[in-house]
Amino acid sequence: MTPTTTALLVVPLLILAAPICTRLVSRWIKIPIVVFELALGIAAGPTVLGWVGETEFLARLSDFGVTLLFFVAGTEITASAVRGRTARRAWIGWLISIALGVAAGFVVSPGLGAIIIGISLASTALGTLLPILRDNGDLGTPFGNAVGAIGAAGEFGPIVAISLFLGGRSPGAATIVLLVFGAVALAAMFYAGRTPHGRLHRYVEATLHTSAQFAVRVVLAILTLLVVLTLELGIDMLLGAFTAGIVWKLLIRDADEHTQRSVETKIDALAFGFLVPLFFVYTGVKFDLRSLLDDPVAFAWIPAVMVALLLIRGLPSMLAAPEGAGPRERIAVGLFGATGLPIIVVVSQIGVQQDVLTGTDAAVLVGAGLLSVLIFPLIAARVRARTDGATGAVGTGS
Repeated sequence: MTPTTTALLVVPLLILAAPICTRLVSRWIKIPIVVFELALGIAAGPTVLGWVGETEFLARLSDFGVTLLFFVAGTEITASAVRGRTARRAWIGWLISIALGVAAGFVVSPGLGAIIIGISLASTALGTLLPILRDNGDLGTPFGNAVGAIGAAGEFGPIVAISLFLGGRSPGAATIVLLVFGAVALAAMFYAGRTPHGRLHRYVEATLHTSAQFAVRVVLAILTLLVVLTLELGIDMLLGAFTAGIVWKLLIRDADEHTQRSVETKIDALAFGFLVPLFFVYTGVKFDLRSLLDDPVAFAWIPAVMVALLLIRGLPSMLAAPEGAGPRERIAVGLFGATGLPIIVVVSQIGVQQDVLTGTDAAVLVGAGLLSVLIFPLIAARVRARTDGATGAVGTGS
């Protein structure tokens, strides 16, 4: 079989195996499914079993997966995540994080490498955390709103920074291009938020259980339009995906609650049933484990980067903790804020492509992000379990 054919056979089996593994170990410990998706990808990749290698076909599907991940993150943005006390404090925390992250980056790698390291250390994996919050019943609670605001700043801020400093333009030109995109995005949001959409809602309801599936087609059209716009403008496509999620949420917000839930279920099925796990599995396949094995000293940098995530991203994130929160809940908020992976994967790949980072450097950053997803939510759950009788179980959603 050709490498592409083998990948087409193996990768769906890995996607299927991930929730089974999660279920099996859930008797002893709750581990987010994304950890198994990454681990299975690493195991099947070139360094370990060699079943799956990097292919153009999987790379394109992986791109679809990460755009859907950020689209879903955009749909989960609440009003408290973009305005009010919580949002202000979340953005103040992110500005502190990016300043500290770039400063730490200059110590290790002066120049563009410092910006890449800074963006990595100032990121929060909102797309990865939202399913955990959803499974725990935290969405809509003060704690969930705080984490949502921190995650919005920790994903949107880095995406803007990537577009400004890593897009190949001067910061001035990049700023102008971002303002153009921002004007288009604001116009789309204004239209979606202020114009009645009764006809759209009625057609969505009429096709919920037919082959037309109009809602899903509209979602894909909005996502495609905004992603293509960002690509044409030469800015990061994740900004378009994130904005598309916000626009769709505004378009559908006044629809019947049953309709909204049905559409959300369909999008979740497409995203978390196939494309998002494929993105994480393929990220595992591309993980440069060999460079770490060949340089044992590099392993020591992984816990060091995790500590840096806690200090640089976790501590400032605690500013956005719910008003009146106790020390343990603040610690849990900080741990969620320090959980980063998708942005780290994206920005480290940019660093390697631009010859700013080595494969080992990227593997250290991604390895730290992977372990942050595994460890920080687990610790946060234990911390919260001892406050106000909360159970804080970590969900198993991707």
